[in-house]
Parts: sequence; C-alpha cells; structure tokens
Amino acid sequence: MKTILDGIRVIELTEALAGPYCAMLLGDFGADVIKVERPGTGDQSRGWGPPFVGGESAYFLAANRNKRSIALNYDDASDAEILQRLIASADVFLSNQPSIDSLQRRGLDPQALRARHPRLLYCSITGYGFSGPKAGRPGYDILAQAESGLMSFTGEPEGGPMRYPIAIADMTCGMYAAMGILGALFAREKTGQGQFLDMALFDSQLTWLANAGSSYLNANAEPRRWGNAHPNIVPYQVFRASDARHFVVGVGTEGLWKKFVAVLQAEATLGKDSRFASNPLRIEHRVELLVSLQHHFDAEARDAWLDKFAKAGIPAAPINSVPEALRDAQALARGLIVKIEHPALREVRSIANPIKFSDLPVTYRLPPPMLGEHGEEILRSLGADGS
Repeated sequence: MKTILDGIRVIELTEALAGPYCAMLLGDFGADVIKVERPGTGDQSRGWGPPFVGGESAYFLAANRNKRSIALNYDDASDAEILQRLIASADVFLSNQPSIDSLQRRGLDPQALRARHPRLLYCSITGYGFSGPKAGRPGYDILAQAESGLMSFTGEPEGGPMRYPIAIADMTCGMYAAMGILGALFAREKTGQGQFLDMALFDSQLTWLANAGSSYLNANAEPRRWGNAHPNIVPYQVFRASDARHFVVGVGTEGLWKKFVAVLQAEATLGKDSRFASNPLRIEHRVELLVSLQHHFDAEARDAWLDKFAKAGIPAAPINSVPEALRDAQALARGLIVKIEHPALREVRSIANPIKFSDLPVTYRLPPPMLGEHGEEILRSLGADGS
C-alpha cells in the first residue's frame, strides 16, 4: 500500500516519549523507522511501569509502533560505525541528547552530520534546545509544564499548582517535531538541502499558553486557576445531575444561551434576568447564575439532560472514564483503536493516529518492537545496499 512517506528512512536515537512519539507519527505515515537502543536496557520507557504486559511496558507500547529495533553501543567503535552507516542511509535523524559536547565526541553533532550528508534532516529534541542560558540541561515533561507557566493556573481555585496527568509537553514537542520534519522534507524537494531542527520541550509547552498568553501580553491580565470553569464563557463547565452523575455543557453564543434557557424551561426567570442578558454580564454574575443552574440540574438525571441538550443542539457531554471513552461508539466508528499482532503478546492495542488522509492513509504495519528484534535484518540490509 502506498503511503505519504514511502521511501523515507528515519533513524531514531531517542527515548522516553517526545522523540519516540515523533518517530511513531512518521512511521504511521509510512516511513521506515529504525529505533537505535542501548544493549541490555533499551529505551528507558521499557522499564516504566507497572503495568507490564508479558514483560513489556504498557508505556513503551504506547509510542513505538511502526518501528524496527536494533541494539547498538555507539561508544564501541564497531557499533558506532554501524550507526554512521545507518545515518548515511537515512533521510531523517532524530536525537534527544542535550549535550552538544557528547554529540561532538561521537561525531553525531548537527554540524558534522550535515557536512557529511547535506540532504539529511537532523531533528534534535531536548528540554531547552541548543541556545539560551538553560541549553544543555536535562529536561522532563514535568519541568516544561512547570516552567512554561501552565501549572500555575491549572487546578481548583483554592488549590495549588497542578500538573496535567498526561505528558503533554513531550507529546506536543513530538507533534511539532513531526510537523517540522514534514515541512523540511517538502522544502528539500525544492532545494535539495536538508535542515537542522532544534526542538525543545519548553518551547513547545509555552505554545499552550495560547489565549492565556495573549491576555497577559496584550492586556496585562495574568490567568488564575478556574478549575473546570472557563474564564471567558459562562456556563461552560461541569454540573451534577440528580443521580449524582456529572456532565459538561458549553454555551458559547447568545443563540445557544436562548436555547439553553428554553431547555431549562426558565424563559420567565433566567431568560428575563438582566444580570444574565449577555455573556459579559453572566461572567460578572457567575456565582449567582451557577447556583441557579445547579438547582435546575438537581431536578433530573444526567442522561435525561444530555438527551434534551442533544435534541436542542446544545454542546454537552458525559464525563467518561477511560474505559468508557475507549468503548465509545464514536471512537469505534472512527477506527481510533488499533490492533496489531505482536510476537510475544499476540496482540497489542493502541490509540490510532487521528489524521485521516483520503487517498494515502496512515498504516499500522509493525507492533512496538522487542529490544534489538530487527538487528540482524537491519544489518543484512546495510550489507545488501552497500551503505
């Protein structure tokens, strides 16, 4: 089956999540991804658990499909030479080593590799990049979440700073890196030249400030913790129904507000209350409005409210557990759960790539590899093509 990245080879010398996630996305698009791992231990995320499944880390399984694995000690002269041959055969080289000195000692720094391979796309993924006062420091997702300002306004209003429970800095940097690589591949078609991409967790996470950052930069308004509420829209948050089950509703326009009031059968009360006549006024009188709304929602069960909102075209949804989300009819209809045969586990399931091309679809060809599983196969291919 033809794919978007047919004929593109990626050498991935990364571990944990940001780099592996980027490489997996490229693999989904059809690239031949060769994951270079340390002998004996491999990618550090192979040890992140529980849970483990048949000895394999569920964390590792989440970010490493569509790859082949070879174990190389690139401080050993023979293995270092193999790595250099692999890079010579590649279109993209991914590294997450933050120390430029370490890369230079091994002949893996951007300047050296790009001089030898002008068409190579070299993508570095580190905590802080190769410039600035924090360049070279080790980086983890929680550090990027903390330093980017995100944790300062995440959590309940009376609580403390809160880390997002998924490694969003890693995943965001991985997605931006994949986006940058695709752009650089497109540019190479026109120029014939590769590029160096200096990607950083901190940089990528800072983009999550989005409208909050704009509010400070342009209006000197510093964000604060709102919990499940929205600072600029009311109502837009979690409510509790009579059966103690929770749901969310978002009323983002005045037209939706009128429909919302009608569903509540509150045209004569909320609908005529001047305090709630516009979104700015509803924000000003947020506390009084929310007390009134919760009183209305205490009258019926969650599913009854959700049914009414759906019929009226008002955005609302249940708060699913993870099992409920993964079994959701929409998730199943959209093919969002991938099943791939695995040599040790029989089958591995993962979250699908959300990008849906009409003509050259993403593919799921290989399960997350066992450590060094494809070493002999990869070495044979190097000998066969003379690289």
